[in-house]
Amino acid sequence: MRGLSLRHAAALLLGSTLAWAAADAQAVEVGFQRMADGVYAHVGDTGARTAENEGLNANIGLVVTPAGAVLIDSGATFQSARQIAEAVRKVTDQPIKWVVNTGGQDHRWLGNGYFQAQGAELIAHAAGEADMKNRGNDHLQGLKAVLGAKADGTVPTLPSRWLKAKDERIELGGITFEFKHRGGAHTPGDTMVWLPQKNVLFTGDVVYVDRMLGVIPVSNTKTWLATFAVIEQLKPAVLVPGHGRVTNLATAQADTQSYLQALRAHMKKAVDDGTDVSAAVKSFDGAPFMRLLNAAELMPGNASRTYLELERE
Repeated sequence: MRGLSLRHAAALLLGSTLAWAAADAQAVEVGFQRMADGVYAHVGDTGARTAENEGLNANIGLVVTPAGAVLIDSGATFQSARQIAEAVRKVTDQPIKWVVNTGGQDHRWLGNGYFQAQGAELIAHAAGEADMKNRGNDHLQGLKAVLGAKADGTVPTLPSRWLKAKDERIELGGITFEFKHRGGAHTPGDTMVWLPQKNVLFTGDVVYVDRMLGVIPVSNTKTWLATFAVIEQLKPAVLVPGHGRVTNLATAQADTQSYLQALRAHMKKAVDDGTDVSAAVKSFDGAPFMRLLNAAELMPGNASRTYLELERE
């Protein structure tokens, strides 16, 4: 019986090892859903970066034109970029001609190196260049700590084409792409991609739905709201947020705009009244937004950084 028990234990250990190896070998599943004729979106996880999602906890866009495909954001790593490219090939035979980085967060651009090697032109707004340079290696080290070998091969690769104006228009294959930048939002380079012929807007990290947005040290809530005002002017039929389900203007207003407005109003009054930051953070009424994923964890930091921003205005 002892020998049988040892063999059984060995079999269990081998099975566990093989199961772990198989799980570790699995790649993130990327799938593009049709939003309009020739327009698609991959909706990423709304939770944290994990080895399972390979840091791709954000949405990715795809636009197919007769002259080539346009990818909106390149993913967090070289390896996940390869999975994105494979998912694109399931949709179209057109080569990826452009890759647009909508902001400076890791999952917006650290997959650039893969697509550059395939001949794609990398495009972003010039306002994000310094941020990408400053934080790219830090992002990569953070990803390596979570992803391990799944981050191998990733090299921060900057765009080769920098947009300069607050509104720029480029055409490819008869499809018009309008780029909207109003000073940044979650990151300084945050830029929205508007497809007027399709009535579809890719917002990048200007809009979060289903989960709490993040105000980080490079964020600017004032220009964030100025950027959001452009969405209200455009009134897109389909809104692809940076995080969360494909949505509409009303939901974007409820989950992103209303929170930023409430946060700024509260912190402005606190600064004007001379209330210290700790008391201001504690007195902010976040109850209406606790329905959003990660709200409890992110609200204190969001509040304190917004207070400091209002102090500088």
